[in-house]
Amino acid sequence: MLYDSILARSFSKHEQKKFKYGALIGLFVIALSFCTVLKPYLAPLPAAQFCDIKDDIRIEASSGTVFISSSEAAGINNRSWIIRPYARKADSTAMNWVRKWAVKSVTNRQELPKCTQNHGVPAILFSNGGYAGNHFHDFTDIIVPLYLTSRQFNGEVQFLVTNKKYDWIDKFRELLQKLSNHDIIDVDQENDIGKVHCFRGGIIGLKAHDQKELIIDPSKSSYTMTDFKQFLRSCYSLQKSTAITINNKESKKKMPRLLIISRKRTRTFTNASKIARMARRLGFKVVVAEADMRLSRFARIVNSCDVLLGVHGAGLANIVFLPENAVFIQVVPIAVEWLARDYFEEPSKAMKLRYLEYKIKAEESTLIQQYPIDHQVVRDPSSILKMGWSAFKSLYLDKQNVQLDLNRFGGTLLKALELLHQ
Repeated sequence: MLYDSILARSFSKHEQKKFKYGALIGLFVIALSFCTVLKPYLAPLPAAQFCDIKDDIRIEASSGTVFISSSEAAGINNRSWIIRPYARKADSTAMNWVRKWAVKSVTNRQELPKCTQNHGVPAILFSNGGYAGNHFHDFTDIIVPLYLTSRQFNGEVQFLVTNKKYDWIDKFRELLQKLSNHDIIDVDQENDIGKVHCFRGGIIGLKAHDQKELIIDPSKSSYTMTDFKQFLRSCYSLQKSTAITINNKESKKKMPRLLIISRKRTRTFTNASKIARMARRLGFKVVVAEADMRLSRFARIVNSCDVLLGVHGAGLANIVFLPENAVFIQVVPIAVEWLARDYFEEPSKAMKLRYLEYKIKAEESTLIQQYPIDHQVVRDPSSILKMGWSAFKSLYLDKQNVQLDLNRFGGTLLKALELLHQ
């Protein structure tokens, strides 16, 4: 790194070490000056992107400001800072699409704006900007963090959403109603100057996004992905808690259900009907569906199945609805191995699913219809990634479909059956 090379030229190793530690301590102190050690006023995470405010707060939507009453003893009198209330805090692209909110401390309570609407519960202000609208990011960037942030209130909390996209509230209505007993407020629609919501404390932002996707780290939370899946079963009245075990006496006459998630635009199965016929011959009851229907309905379809098969993509986030010990088969197109691992392989294991992966060969990708098999696009995808994310996405995510080699893929389906016998 350039930073390390400059240090190496300018300082001895001992001085470099002292400088790095000093810099880290300095940054930590700066973060703390905004959003920690301010009890009972604030108790947030570093980077001033999440604040847990213990005292009364006043939210003025027209100016995008959250007012808190402070004292000189608290050390934050008459200060303000900016928060973008979205969980993917390290992603500058996502954060650029999130509305800025000012958190302002006021020493003189007479200077606080007057309340026009009082609420007897705390508030959580969050954004569904960023990458919202993509099913994977809806869950990993908003729903899971919102669950972690709000569960402690047992429903007695008021949600305020900023950057609301189209029908997002309707899409997740059943889930939101399980987390809050109060109607969600679309705060961006409240442009009346002087309208001020007052709450008994609240949280601005969602708990910081971890480096891992779609996973709850039990070492950092009192909840687990198992708890989250049980919560989803309650939200959507999902009946199946465990996948079928074929060698059980009661299950001998039952066929395991296989869901093939289809896609219309990209990374589609070009021979989906043949895959389904082969699966039926092997003993599966096959369901083919696209994740574009009402979420509650699709959740029940997924939950009814013992095996889920799909090409890497946002629709695979529906594995959150699978029963425990179900088998998840991810088909991995050319070049997306790292995305497949981080986005779905590791999370599926945390959800107590059995994971199988089928990496396609070049001959199974439609890219060879556009490029010779020895072209760098097929042979060396890393060279395309070096050209930037846009070029990589355009080729491997937006223009690649899959035609499975049935003879080769049949072994993966047999492995899934073997796992269901265990």
